Amino acid sequence: MGTREIYTNPPLALTVVELRHPTSVPLHDADQAALKTLLNNSFPIFKPARQVIWAVTMPPASESPEQTQTIIPRYMNRDRTAAITFRAEAIAIETTSYQRRSVLREILREAVQARQKVAPVDGVERLGIRYINEVRAPVDSPADWAQWIAPALAGMTGLGGNHGGVQTWQGMASFGTPLTGTVVRHGNFEGHAVDPSGDLRRASTPPPGPFYLMDLDSYWTPEDNTPPLDWELVEPRFNEAALCAYDLFQDLITDRYRLEVLDRAQ
Repeated sequence: MGTREIYTNPPLALTVVELRHPTSVPLHDADQAALKTLLNNSFPIFKPARQVIWAVTMPPASESPEQTQTIIPRYMNRDRTAAITFRAEAIAIETTSYQRRSVLREILREAVQARQKVAPVDGVERLGIRYINEVRAPVDSPADWAQWIAPALAGMTGLGGNHGGVQTWQGMASFGTPLTGTVVRHGNFEGHAVDPSGDLRRASTPPPGPFYLMDLDSYWTPEDNTPPLDWELVEPRFNEAALCAYDLFQDLITDRYRLEVLDRAQ
C-alpha cells in the first residue's frame, strides 16, 4: 500500500470505525474487567456509555413509563481523543486525533483481538470507516465555495441568481456497489459538525463559522455469508476502505484548497 500525504491543516474532525457482528449477549462485569486489562496500556480509562430504553407499552394513567438502562463498555485514552466501545452488535473506534491509517488500523486490531479473547463474537457483518470533515476556507457568501470544493458539489451555487442565489444545500451520493463502496453526505453549514463539548476532546477546535461538510462512510459487507471475525480477513478490507475514502476526498476538493488551506504553513 502506498503512503498518502498528511496535511498541515487537515479538515478531519472525527473518524469512526464500526465493525458490525451478530448481536451478542451483554458483557458481564468480569468480561469488562478483562477487556480493561488487555487495553490498559493505550486505553486505561473506563468511561461507559449509557443507553436508556423506554417501555413501549402504554401504562395506566397512574403509573410512570418503565425504563431500562444498559451500560455499554467504553475505554478511552488519557487525553480523551480516542475511544473503543463494545456494543452488543459492533466494535466501534472513535478518534478526534487521526494520525495515519496504520495507527487507526492498529487500534482496531487491538480491539478485535481483545474482544475475541474475552468474549468471542460469531462473525463479521459489515466494516465501515467514517470520516467527518469540516472543510473551512475564506467564504463571504455560499457562492464562494466554488473556489474550494469540486465543481460537482459547487454546482448549486450557480442557480437561482434572479432570486438571491442559493443559500444552503445538502446532498448524498453513493459510490461503488452494495458490498463495497462509499457514501458521501455533504452540504454547507455553520458551527461544527462534531460537538466540541462531547466526551471526546478535539485536538484543536476551530471557531464556529461556515464550513462545508464532507462526511464519507467507506464500507465493506460480506457477500453471501457471515465469515468468522479473523484479523486476517479484516485487515485488507480496512486498507481498501480507507484508501477508497482518501482518493474520493481528493476528488471532492480543489487544488486551491490543497495549496492555500491544507498545506498552509502554521
